[in-house]
Amino acid sequence: MAGWLQPVMRRAASAALGMIDRTKGIDLFLFYVLMMAKLVLFDRFVDVPNMSMDVDDVFVGLGTLALVSFWTLWLPVRARVTVLALLNMVLTIIVYADLLYFRYFQDLISIPVLTQAGQVGSLGESIGSLLTPADIWYFIDWVCLIPLVLYLAFRKRKARAQVSFVKPKWVRRSLMRMSLSMIVFATGLTLVFVPVNMATRTWAAGLFASNWWNMSLYNITGVIGFHGYDIYRFGKERLFMDKTVPAEQVSEAEQWFGERGAVRKQLEDDPMFGKYKGMNVIMVQLEAFQNFVIGQKINGQEVTPNMNKLLGESMYFKNFYHQTSQGRTSDADLAANISLQPLPTGSVFIRYPQHQYDSMPSALKDNGYTTAAYHAYDGGFWNRNTMYSAMRYDAFYSKKSFKIDEPLGWSLGDNSFFQQSVDLMLKQKQPFYSYLIGLSSHHPYTIPERAQSLDTGEFTGTIFGDYLQSVHYVDASLGHLVERLKEEGLWDKSIFLFYGDHDNSIREWEPFEKFLGKPLSELERLNILKQVPLFVHIPNGDRSGVYEQVGGQLDLTPTILHLLGISSADKYMIGTPLVTEKPLEGKKVVLRNGSFTDGQVFYIPSEDLLPEHDKCLDFASAAPLETTVCQAGADYARDELTHSDLVIEHNLIKHYRKQP
Repeated sequence: MAGWLQPVMRRAASAALGMIDRTKGIDLFLFYVLMMAKLVLFDRFVDVPNMSMDVDDVFVGLGTLALVSFWTLWLPVRARVTVLALLNMVLTIIVYADLLYFRYFQDLISIPVLTQAGQVGSLGESIGSLLTPADIWYFIDWVCLIPLVLYLAFRKRKARAQVSFVKPKWVRRSLMRMSLSMIVFATGLTLVFVPVNMATRTWAAGLFASNWWNMSLYNITGVIGFHGYDIYRFGKERLFMDKTVPAEQVSEAEQWFGERGAVRKQLEDDPMFGKYKGMNVIMVQLEAFQNFVIGQKINGQEVTPNMNKLLGESMYFKNFYHQTSQGRTSDADLAANISLQPLPTGSVFIRYPQHQYDSMPSALKDNGYTTAAYHAYDGGFWNRNTMYSAMRYDAFYSKKSFKIDEPLGWSLGDNSFFQQSVDLMLKQKQPFYSYLIGLSSHHPYTIPERAQSLDTGEFTGTIFGDYLQSVHYVDASLGHLVERLKEEGLWDKSIFLFYGDHDNSIREWEPFEKFLGKPLSELERLNILKQVPLFVHIPNGDRSGVYEQVGGQLDLTPTILHLLGISSADKYMIGTPLVTEKPLEGKKVVLRNGSFTDGQVFYIPSEDLLPEHDKCLDFASAAPLETTVCQAGADYARDELTHSDLVIEHNLIKHYRKQP
């Protein structure tokens, strides 16, 4: 069959090349058609509200394609066809990788994220669960392109007479190719520049000067244009940008953090300040553990029975928010232990591990504590080995420190992980700080049948059902941890707290509404995505109950230091203590996209940067309010993000510490 197929393919390819040569540019036209179809498909799949592709977006898409392909017109027809086919494949891979990344992180891949590329292989089954049958449309044209490229690459070429470079015919053809390529380039530049310039001069003013969500950039530049700008931005930041910061901005950031420290200083008169001086601290971060499961039942069975039991002897903050961005679990770690906002792109742990930070383990170490982090996974994941050293942990117990006697999900099951961690804690000198990072409720949430004990009913076999099953397992593991701490005499000698790190990346709302038994408003959906549980147990079960006040992960370190009587007034931290005699008035929780809530209102900035799409909602009823009600809070949120980014990116804490 191969002998019969080879001449057929050769004749078909030869005929195609002849047609392309005669039609002068049909190959480039087909390249644009195929790639634009994929760009439209990408836009339909991501389906971001208020960001549907319009005529301007089509022009920008065509313009970016022209800018990446105009130079192929310099090539002879056979070389041009080969290069365009390869370019199609490369761009398809980039666009499809963005789609998979968006399905999990709700964002696009940026250069800082690519510096974390070593982690992609560790995602394992998570990547497989993000694939859909409809994705085949991205690669359907490869059925023709791959054989064509292989044929052109390996075909036997006929000997050709030497070409004289002074012949008028060759000169005319070269000039024609150069002229056509410049026309395509100019057209592409115009198609990109005009819509982008109009947007940035009107409704998208300041887009390229601020830390906007990458999808906001995509809304203007398209997916290919976004990557072009991201390369430029990264190169400017790392290679060409003057690293000095205007003295005025440095001073403003220092003053802003000084004002935050002054707020915490005033709270040192609070009766709770230092009430638990010298106690151990055990903090547990639970993977993808969201707040909506607390107190819920399915088929008469409690999803989180152990956490529900803890409601009677702990403080439960029901309006507590994760504040993560692209760094996900590492961002939660940053927020909880360093009390700074994550960056809009990439992970601080990977981008700036060499910078100086005021961290909880460092502050506790300076006050006589031994400090250790526990995580039964590779120590290099999220660059923890390097970052934890910079944060001054005495020890980091990674996967190599644990016996994998309960393989589950990504690594060791949380039940065994917690028990082995306690074994290690008992060897530490007291007082100690132990920071544990669970892993069992990680996407895609599949756990072995032996560990399943929840009847998920109609959700069985779905990712939502698997999620409920995994959090039920983690709840049981946490219950066993509490029992062990009581047995070892640590329960009443320690401040014990746990919280969720981020959302579960499930975006289909039907199962949530079925599980909760009601339709969900926009604000309810947002709260489901952003709220994680926070339980704080202090010795003797003091101040147990359910608390309505808002809080976020940035408040965890200030809360612990407050209870231990360690001043954080001179620390470059954003958060404020949550466990005080009276809640702090006017407290705001700021999310990375510029949203904020103070428990009275919830502000949501527009994803497309149009002010008329900004939303200001009543926190209790979700009723829309005039956006002017939220304006002062929105300005505060912007300042918090700006100053936090400045301190992280330019290592300003080190600069401030050097000053007299």
